[in-house]
Amino acid sequence: MNIFGFHVESGFWQIVIGGGAFIVSCIIVYIIYSYVLKILRKKASKTKTMVDDFVIDILRLPVLWLLFFILLTIFSNSFLYNSKIFGILTKLSNVLLILTIGWILIKVVRAVFYYMEQKLHTPGNEYNARKGLTKLKIFEGIIVALITVITVAVCLMTFEKIRSIGVGLLSSAGIVGIIAGFAAQKSIGAVFAGIQIAITQPIRIDDSIIVQGNSGVVEEINITYVVLKLWDGKRMIFPINYFLENSFQNLTHNRDTGVLGTVFLYVDYRLPVDDLRNQLTSILDSNPKWDKRTANIQVTDSTEKYKVLRVLFSTADSGSNWDLSVDLREKLIDFISKKYPDYFVRTRIEASVTEEDDSRSTSIADNNNA
Repeated sequence: MNIFGFHVESGFWQIVIGGGAFIVSCIIVYIIYSYVLKILRKKASKTKTMVDDFVIDILRLPVLWLLFFILLTIFSNSFLYNSKIFGILTKLSNVLLILTIGWILIKVVRAVFYYMEQKLHTPGNEYNARKGLTKLKIFEGIIVALITVITVAVCLMTFEKIRSIGVGLLSSAGIVGIIAGFAAQKSIGAVFAGIQIAITQPIRIDDSIIVQGNSGVVEEINITYVVLKLWDGKRMIFPINYFLENSFQNLTHNRDTGVLGTVFLYVDYRLPVDDLRNQLTSILDSNPKWDKRTANIQVTDSTEKYKVLRVLFSTADSGSNWDLSVDLREKLIDFISKKYPDYFVRTRIEASVTEEDDSRSTSIADNNNA
């Protein structure tokens, strides 16, 4: 075999020379690739936006795989055309090309959606940003899943035996389709539920919701599940169709609606509420987590022993609401203990002395004196 002016015997030496040339070429290409990548990263670091850094980071591995595929194709056709392993390498090259294209498509989709997400984050536009971010996250997941399924399917179809099995299954009796339909029913339903939530948006990313008695913030909305971040840092995972089939509270569903918080205080009847209202205003004014919409104290209940004060306040989200509630409770209790220490809940006992008890106590005192 004559390659680049040199005569190479077929067989073992052909494979050795071809493999050695391929390895050396891979090393040279990798060195050049690393140098070019370093220059691109240096230029990207000087720009104000982070989009170019993100694009370089997500495309660096797929591009490297694409270069590897090109080298493998060149050397398999040049050195190993008459070899027994040429067919295997050709099949490997085809699969590698399909996977690389699928990988690049997924990375491009993620880069495009990342750019769109960055455009949403503008000051004073939090409501529309949360709406748009929810749609983008769900549709990004759906597109990535479709690309993944198509890529894997095309890879499998390159193998003759697997392709014949697939065609046989597709053209066989309807019982296989019925079984597959029942098996995939919930998964497909979850995907459609995700699309419905992306369009109707009963929940959005960063919404403050209460589900099954647990209050938290929607941290992630994926194709098939939702991640709820609780106040203590724990996460609850719900299937996405849960929010279409069950009721829950969304505290920040509307544009101008924040989160109302309450703190209950149980105090003596003599405590002046107006002084406590003035103290509440002073505390809230110095706390940045108060959104300045609602602040009030009301007497909501009374018993034979005490009256119940409900401290009402508002915040932008549930996380701030929890932090502000514990801060208010602490400072209001400290205020009462310092200025009105005797006005906490107390138990009153009224004692009356009868004439019989009075004469009995007098006789006991006379006996003691004797």
